[in-house]
Amino acid sequence: MQSKNRQQVLLVVVLIMVGLWIGNEIVFSRLTKVWKARAARIAELRVQVEQSRSLLQREQVVRSRWEYLRRNSLPPDASAAEQKFFQSVNKWAGDSGVTITAVTPQRKRDAEDYMTYQARVEAKGNLPALSRFLFELEKDPLALKLEAVELAVRDKDGRELALGLQVNALVLNPPGK
Repeated sequence: MQSKNRQQVLLVVVLIMVGLWIGNEIVFSRLTKVWKARAARIAELRVQVEQSRSLLQREQVVRSRWEYLRRNSLPPDASAAEQKFFQSVNKWAGDSGVTITAVTPQRKRDAEDYMTYQARVEAKGNLPALSRFLFELEKDPLALKLEAVELAVRDKDGRELALGLQVNALVLNPPGK
C-alpha cells in the first residue's frame, strides 16, 4: 500500500511541477516580455521628455536662428535667387581680389517647403586672396552651407592657387513644380 501512496504523491508532485513549468512558460515569460517592453518604452519617453525640456530651454535661440535663416535665405523665385547668389559671389570676389573662373548652379528640391540652391564655385588667386574670399563667404548673412573645399596649386612656385567650393544656399517656400 505504501508504494501506491508513494506513486500518488509522486504523480501529484510531477503534476504540480508540470503546472508550474507551464505557468512559467505561459504567464511569467509573457509578463517578463511585457515588463521589459514597458521599461524600454518608459526609457524612450524619458529621453523624449528630456529632449523636449532642452528644446523649451533653447526656444529663444532656436526661434532667433530660424528668423535669421528665414530673413537671409534666397528668394523663392528661381531667377531672383540665382541673381542674388551671383551678386554675392561677385561681391566676395571683389572684396577679396580673387578671379572667379566658373560657377555651376543647380537647384535641388529637398522637401515641399524648401529647396537648396547648390553651386560649384571655381576661383583662382594667391593664398591671402583665397583666404579672404572664404572669410567673406562665411561672414555673409546669406543662408549658406559650405559643403566641400578643394585647393590646388596652379603654378610651379605655388603662388597661384585654384579653389573649388561646393556651396548650398537655402530657398524657403519654393514654387511648386
